Amino acid sequence: MDATEIRQLVALERTHWWYRERRAILRRELRALGRPGRALDVGAAGGGNTEVLVEQGWDATATDSSPVAVEIARERGLRAVPADARGLPFESASVDLVTAFDVLEHVEQDHLVTEEIARVLRPGGHTLIAVPCDMELWSPHDDAVGHVRRYSRDSLVRVVEKAGLQVERVWSWNVLLRPLIARHRRGSTGSDLRRMPAVINAGLSAVVIAERYLPVQSRRGVTLFLRARRDESPFGHKVSLC
Repeated sequence: MDATEIRQLVALERTHWWYRERRAILRRELRALGRPGRALDVGAAGGGNTEVLVEQGWDATATDSSPVAVEIARERGLRAVPADARGLPFESASVDLVTAFDVLEHVEQDHLVTEEIARVLRPGGHTLIAVPCDMELWSPHDDAVGHVRRYSRDSLVRVVEKAGLQVERVWSWNVLLRPLIARHRRGSTGSDLRRMPAVINAGLSAVVIAERYLPVQSRRGVTLFLRARRDESPFGHKVSLC
C-alpha cells in the first residue's frame, strides 16, 4: 500500500462500513482471548487496529514497512516501529498476540511472514489474520492496492500450518455483499478505497452487521479471517472451518 492509499485509509477508517465492522470483529476476538498481554500489529498502516488493541488493554506496537504509516501511527499517540513483516525486529517468543490484517496477500513469499509470526509468539500465543479470498474476485482493485494473490481456505490454512502454528478457526466475512462487490469490481478501474454517501455507507454497514447473527460464515465471502495458536503440544490439533 503506497503513501496515498495509507492516508486515504486513515481518513476513512473511522466511518467507512468496511473498516468499522472489521474493528468490531477484532474487538470480539480480543474479548474471546481473555486477559490482554503484549501484542504486535503487523502491517498496521495508520494504526486503526492498533488503537483497538490499546483500547482493549493490550500493550501494543504497530509495525509497517512504510515510513508514512509509522509516522501517522506515532502522530496518533501509538507506539510504532518500521519493520518488514518478513523480518520482525522482535525477540523470539516475546509476544502474546500478533494481528496481521491485509498483509499476507502483499508478500510474494508469504510463508516468511507466517514463520516470523510463529517465531515471535510465545507458546500459547495467538495470531489473528485477515486476507482477501477467492481468485475469482480478482479485479483492478487488487492490482491497484498491490495484491499478489487472493486466498482459498486451504491455501491460507496451509501457509499458516507450514509455519508450525495450530489453526483454531477459519471463517468468511462479507458474505452477503459478495455478489454486489463482485459485480462492482468487474467494472472497476482501480482501488475501491473512497468516501461514499452517508446513506449508502449506512446501508452497507447494516447488511454486513447482519452477518453477526446469521449462519453464513462457512460460505464464500470477500475476506477470510483465521485464528491460530502457537502450541508445543505433541498431541495434534483440530481445525474448524466455519
